[in-house]
Amino acid sequence: MTITWLGHSCFLLESGGFRVLLDPYCNVPGLPDFAGEADAFYCSHGHFDHCYTEQLRVTDGRENPFAVSEIETFHDSQGGALRGKNTVRRFAAEGVSVVHLGDLGHQLSPAQLAAIGPCDVLLLPIGGTYTVDPAGAKAVADAVAPRVVVPMHYRDGARGFDVLDELAAFTALCPPELVVRYPGPTLAVTPDMPRQVAVLSLAL
Repeated sequence: MTITWLGHSCFLLESGGFRVLLDPYCNVPGLPDFAGEADAFYCSHGHFDHCYTEQLRVTDGRENPFAVSEIETFHDSQGGALRGKNTVRRFAAEGVSVVHLGDLGHQLSPAQLAAIGPCDVLLLPIGGTYTVDPAGAKAVADAVAPRVVVPMHYRDGARGFDVLDELAAFTALCPPELVVRYPGPTLAVTPDMPRQVAVLSLAL
């Protein structure tokens, strides 16, 4: 399976040529509005920076090889009173599981952690304000205990909302020997990948 980061919280998962798009966006500073094609798509919630499908072309007729499960969570720490609900999704294929947390705004309960189950790759928001902040994100990652953490939803210079924390605020909380910086946006995932914080780079 491959995972390609398209910026913000948007990823493309690919298995056997089948492409699953997660959280396409628009109006994110420094990033072009999403435009492209996929075989299936999922949005964690209905906000413009996570559910922009106007320029998405969806193909028909192919069987989805991913087993998908959903866990209801909240976009804030007040039970959704501020920003509503958020859907966490777990995708499994080729013996690998990938969990996309969307705009998670709180620590996961024991029941939510049990519903998520084993996780190889965790796509983790770290920027704060709209999601858990860097320290909260580290606590979420420790609770889920994936093999690989991929940070998302943060500010990178002129890219991203200016109220978000930058990547360094999160990686400073991680063991430096686990932080692996990749030269591109794509990560090839295997069941035996070593533990790491995988920092992907945008090809924009």
